[in-house]
Amino acid sequence: MFQIFRIKWLAGIFLGLAVSGAWAQQPTVPVSSDTLSLRQAFEAAWARQPEARSLTTQQEAAQARRDSADSWLVEPPALEVAGKTDQFDRNRGSREYEIGVAMPIWLPGERSTTAALAAAELNATTSRARAAQLRTAAAVRTAYWDWRRAYIDLTLAREGLANARELVDDVSRRVKAGDLARADQHQADGALATAETVVAAAESALAETGQELRALTGVAPERIASGLPTPEPISSAAIPIDTLETAHPAMAELRDKVSVARRAMTLASVQGRANPELTLATTRERGASSEPWEQTVTVGLRIPFGSDSRSRSRVASASAEAIEAEAQLQIERERLLAETDVARVRVESARQQLTATERRAELAQASRGFFQKAFRLGEADLPTRLRIEFEAAEAERQLARAHIDLAAAISAQRQALGLLPE
Repeated sequence: MFQIFRIKWLAGIFLGLAVSGAWAQQPTVPVSSDTLSLRQAFEAAWARQPEARSLTTQQEAAQARRDSADSWLVEPPALEVAGKTDQFDRNRGSREYEIGVAMPIWLPGERSTTAALAAAELNATTSRARAAQLRTAAAVRTAYWDWRRAYIDLTLAREGLANARELVDDVSRRVKAGDLARADQHQADGALATAETVVAAAESALAETGQELRALTGVAPERIASGLPTPEPISSAAIPIDTLETAHPAMAELRDKVSVARRAMTLASVQGRANPELTLATTRERGASSEPWEQTVTVGLRIPFGSDSRSRSRVASASAEAIEAEAQLQIERERLLAETDVARVRVESARQQLTATERRAELAQASRGFFQKAFRLGEADLPTRLRIEFEAAEAERQLARAHIDLAAAISAQRQALGLLPE
């Protein structure tokens, strides 16, 4: 039973042997120019989103609606042409020709409310795009940091496998020389088999997380820098509530949605009937071929009757949308405040964990050096050395994870504050 326990904890012995000193002393690794950063991953993912591709067209459509509100007419004027003759009846030469223009005009207050609605829709188009960017950033951040954790796990696993093979060779030579027993050879072989299992599991996890990231960005994960990442700039945790509500894209999107709904409700209340039409026409006519031509000018106004039930329906629908948007705005405000508080606590906790793991890694590294020397001098047995190696490797794994967790926590805090990756 004791042998089985020792083989189990051999799984993590060699995961951090070769990288322990470098990662303990250097919390960040320079990123080469041909690697993909978190910001580049976000930009690649955003370029693939439908909102990004249709943004320009949506803005043009909103601007066109805004420009149409500046016109003096609701719709373009219509040309009316008519003619009357008795050629197919009595044929006395009676003729009448009429040409005119029908111009739909605004209802009282309709033009200003339409312009206000169009301006609100134009602002809403921009805020929707910013909110979509933030949602894309959330998905990219999650996939990116999961991939970085999996990459570090695989790096440590491969380094541990290489060291396990070196230890097996060393033990084999010492068993042949009679310095170690055959049981020590079995322990070393078991550690090697366990290290191979760990590498296989790490490769599977890396492939899975890499595929998720590639589905978002369209970029092969191999382009992402290895080693420890550079955290994003740390944001101020003491951001005023009013500033957060103004600057956060999610709040801006809902706030503009409320504005659009309110202005749509106002416009629906104004549009109680169809638009009137102003008609300007000229008529040229004669009663018979012997009579002279006469010309008249006609000015007319067509005023449709209103439909009270139809107007109430439009106003009620717009009012319901405004109420729903306002309720969503209040819920989102409370959610963001809670999320920012949790994100700030997580960053502080990640910093404390990093400090503790750095101290533990330093102590484990010192102990490993002592026992390695003792083992070479024959003053320590193989099980003791393996136990110390396991503790040191586990400490290095936790240190590497702590660096990733801190960077991910800072990234999550920026996400809660509505900031895009940098």
